[in-house]
Amino acid sequence: MSTFNVELKKVVDDSYEIETGFDLQDKFVEDLKGGLLGKLHRFAVVTDSIVDGLYAQSICDKLVEAGFDITKIVIPEGEKSKTRQMKEYVEDTMLAAGLRRDCAVLAIGGGVVTDLAGFVAGTYGRGVPFVNYATTLLAAADASIGGKTAVDTPLATNLIGMFNQPKKVYIDIATWKTLPARQMSSGMAETIKHGCLGDAELFEFLEKNMDRVLNCEPEACTYITERNCGVKYKVVMKDERESGLREVLNLGHTVGRAIETLSDYRLLHGEAVSIGLIAAARLSEDMGYMSASDVDRLIAVLKSARLPVEIPEYIDRQKLVAKLYTDKKVRDGKLRFVLQKGIGDVVQFGDNVYATQISEDKAREIIMKL
Repeated sequence: MSTFNVELKKVVDDSYEIETGFDLQDKFVEDLKGGLLGKLHRFAVVTDSIVDGLYAQSICDKLVEAGFDITKIVIPEGEKSKTRQMKEYVEDTMLAAGLRRDCAVLAIGGGVVTDLAGFVAGTYGRGVPFVNYATTLLAAADASIGGKTAVDTPLATNLIGMFNQPKKVYIDIATWKTLPARQMSSGMAETIKHGCLGDAELFEFLEKNMDRVLNCEPEACTYITERNCGVKYKVVMKDERESGLREVLNLGHTVGRAIETLSDYRLLHGEAVSIGLIAAARLSEDMGYMSASDVDRLIAVLKSARLPVEIPEYIDRQKLVAKLYTDKKVRDGKLRFVLQKGIGDVVQFGDNVYATQISEDKAREIIMKL
């Protein structure tokens, strides 16, 4: 008997830039011409059926004019496209176009597009580079930053995926003006969450300036974009692969994701997270980590963003309790929640431990009150 040691220790630099601004299409193309992706000139552009006509086709035209070989892949808009079947469709389209490891993926759209395209890039040819061009507030606040890529399953959201960092992220705030009001509100949920867990100043700004943000005033939108990036950077920099601290970004998502799935996506992601934030806040209050007045502040700011704060009547509460067990934070069959510590902080339960076990009875009690 013999043993052969395969030593593969290595350090990987996954650093990348996040460029924030207005009308970044030309800058995006110039960066690609300037070597952002090295000598690669064949790109799979993944977008959705709404963003295609608004921005993606224009960007593709500019890329073709610049001499790049483009395969545009349009998926139906909405969360129901974030599936293993749609990932297969994107991959098969790329294969049929003759794309191999000599290509890159450009994601132009919101969170569904960036999640799906990033996952495709991570597995196609055992990994090709990708760039995100975020066109929604939700993608700017959450999906396009941090390297989480995934697809949904009938059981729950985001259970199949990988960590895969982009080469660069573009946040084009000008695109928010074409978002439906409901989508803009949905995106606000993740921004409010960031204020709750790590930026009291951001939360206070939203309390005073919500209408300015929803009306897409440039100064207000630039401010929240920079604060969102700051919160996520501080967390992801310390815990890229969610071994502890990064779980704080799941504040409100234990209940939120379960509601989103049970609604069959009648609720947008941010709408479901809004309700989940209230559930987490009520639990935090019940356990003495949050005051009633701070819970009231959270309810008020969510309402000002035109987000729901109660579980819809069509959601079966008992099924919702059962669905909580599909959450990725579950350990050994036990529910675990991230809890708020007032406004702007979360509770730490031990060394690098930011979620705590909650009994099913206690979770049910909170849910029944919503």
